[in-house]
Amino acid sequence: MPPKKEYFKTGINGFDKLFTHGVPKASTVILAGGSGSGKTNFCLQMIVNLCKEGKKCYYMGFGESEDRIKEHMMDFGWDPEELIKKGSLKIKRFLTSEIYYHGKKGEQEAMMTKDVDPLLMELEPLTIAEDADFKPDIIIVDSLTSISSTFRGKEQSYRFYVERLFRYFEQIGSTNFLVTETEQMPKIFSPTGVEEFLADGVIVFYNFRKENVRESAIEVLKMRGEKHEKKIVAFKITDTGIKVYPEQEVFGAIQS
Repeated sequence: MPPKKEYFKTGINGFDKLFTHGVPKASTVILAGGSGSGKTNFCLQMIVNLCKEGKKCYYMGFGESEDRIKEHMMDFGWDPEELIKKGSLKIKRFLTSEIYYHGKKGEQEAMMTKDVDPLLMELEPLTIAEDADFKPDIIIVDSLTSISSTFRGKEQSYRFYVERLFRYFEQIGSTNFLVTETEQMPKIFSPTGVEEFLADGVIVFYNFRKENVRESAIEVLKMRGEKHEKKIVAFKITDTGIKVYPEQEVFGAIQS
């Protein structure tokens, strides 16, 4: 018999009601949306909830510093230092220059036959190998768009990198959320479009203008192995975090 599927709840108010069971464990999910649409807040709120349940969460940032991320969390009343001391949470900022490494000769030759950059890194030495005692249940990569910018003019290398990244996640068995920056009303949800094809799930954040104000909406566009609501619903970023309104559908502004 195949193993029984496992799921988890994000703990974000209203969001989990969009699923029959929850987010499938060991899946890789893209969180797509424009600047200021709530993607990072969603990630931070989710990992706080999951850390409190005993999960180990790793936030990999390619933009803001560790201190700035902690400040974001404290703005909502969350205590990142407590979770870090307990060994539940790890926050680390990476530079895009760290995407490259000098691999073994065999690896370089294999990559060169695929017409990709021979200095393309494996993600493993950058994340888990440096801390053998910390095996994350949840990994956040914020953002995949920043990583893709490192490969400007080397699309084949980037595609190969993404394939290796997804395979690596499969090997370690973590559940992964990859943030991507898009237009406020996106039609493509990742830097090349390949990522959303490889991903198990795509969650889209909309930040649309309605008259003289902006309103927020969220959609589970895709989630392999789980039934979910096929609608775009409203959400708000409050003083205590994100609140999703699963019964409040958004139509006209999104379609326009």
